[in-house]
Amino acid sequence: MAERRKPGLLMRLPLSLMIWGVASLSMWLPAIHAEIRKNHPVAQSFFFAGLLGLVGVTLIALALGGDRRSRHGSLGQLLTLLTTFAALPVFLALPFYEALQTTSYLNAYFDMVSALTTTGANLFDDPSRLDGALHLWRAQVGWMGGLVMWIAASAILAPLSLGGFEITARGQPGRAAPQPDKSAGVDPRRRLLRITAALTPVYAGLTMIAWVVLLIAGESGLTGLCHAMSVMATSGISPVGGMAGAQGGIASEAILFLFMFFALSRLTFSSDTATVRRASLMSDPEFKTGLLLILGIPLLLFLRHWLAALEVSSDADPLLAFQALWGALFTVTSFLTTTGFQSVYWDEAGQWSGLTTPGLILLGLAMIGGGVATTAGGVKLLRVYALYLNGLREMERLVHPSSVSGAGRNNRRIQKNGAFIAWVFFMMFALTLTLVCVILSALGLSFDQAIVLSIAALSTTGPLIDVAADTPIRLAELGGWAKGVLCATMVLGRLETLAIIALITPDLWRN
Repeated sequence: MAERRKPGLLMRLPLSLMIWGVASLSMWLPAIHAEIRKNHPVAQSFFFAGLLGLVGVTLIALALGGDRRSRHGSLGQLLTLLTTFAALPVFLALPFYEALQTTSYLNAYFDMVSALTTTGANLFDDPSRLDGALHLWRAQVGWMGGLVMWIAASAILAPLSLGGFEITARGQPGRAAPQPDKSAGVDPRRRLLRITAALTPVYAGLTMIAWVVLLIAGESGLTGLCHAMSVMATSGISPVGGMAGAQGGIASEAILFLFMFFALSRLTFSSDTATVRRASLMSDPEFKTGLLLILGIPLLLFLRHWLAALEVSSDADPLLAFQALWGALFTVTSFLTTTGFQSVYWDEAGQWSGLTTPGLILLGLAMIGGGVATTAGGVKLLRVYALYLNGLREMERLVHPSSVSGAGRNNRRIQKNGAFIAWVFFMMFALTLTLVCVILSALGLSFDQAIVLSIAALSTTGPLIDVAADTPIRLAELGGWAKGVLCATMVLGRLETLAIIALITPDLWRN
């Protein structure tokens, strides 16, 4: 009788230790960057922090020994995902705090939570305050956070009908949907490793392509790499303060604009979560809804500025008109995908027409967010589309009360109670937003500041803090309690409320 094959090392290690080990190894990249630039103190901070992490992972793995696989399945992996976003930044902030030495550890932790959740809130107003290795580390942490969400979407959230999949799945949110095929008996750990091996090369390859094209467009090496990482992770982290400090001009914006489309629908890079056969991008409701918003809102803004410019002067400058249109197109796409990059021509429209663009539009776009199972945050386009279909159906019933709804070609992807679940999530999102606003107001912030900070944290769109308010909000001046509330809100916005509620289910703790 053949001996039973023992599981491999990766199958025996807890998921949290694997993530901790990868994070430790990644610290050596900014260490190498700093060492090449002869910045030995910064290089030592990252090198020894990474070495310390690897030693800790090795000792814990040896202490555990044997087969220590989680007994909680996908829900246990969801709990690990929560602890990753909340606890891992404690370790990620160590080299950042030691290398900078001019900020508190709370600020370093806040910055790492912001980066890992792909929020990209800018705690340091002056980019020159940070060394290039620190900028690289912030963008790298955001990039790794985006990769985690890419993998978790199909390996953890999809089997549990969470993260937007509850709109299309047959199972209840937080519980695995019944699978008629062989995937029902797949070990969650093996599924996670298989999906990681399949998606990581795609994610890294797209990032490398974006970086190379940005270099061809005239961008510097560090800025191009950070922007390539940020656009794939939709973190909006920049070492030069955004597109205003980029050297590639409109060419760099055009390149980033194209890569933002990966945050509109998962079908742009993978069909692993498709619920129907032969799913195509042009038939995807998320992609079409995103295109409608990307084309419609900039056009309305352009017409508004154009009419205002005609009142000032009958001779309109075609160049200013094109710059205003492009600035609106790029910025609307950026905030819809919760990236948060602002075009250098966004303010050109105001100079052309004399009108300013209200930040409320950007707040609304960030709340809508990008596609399900992408790195974008917000409510998600699929939920908005489900509510739109439900609204059309209700108006149809007002005209024809006895009519029977047929399953059209556009709504086959959405289950029968999809609109109801989408409405429940939207109400939970609104209640969470209200609660965070009340807490921040109680901590001394004004109503406008509380609204902007709450939406920015829940939608994981940190650059809103600088552009949505009449006056930019200085995060460094906030109190410790306010920063703690924002950290918790960013984690909640990244995982979504339904996922947090699923962790309270008795099924997780019954074992």
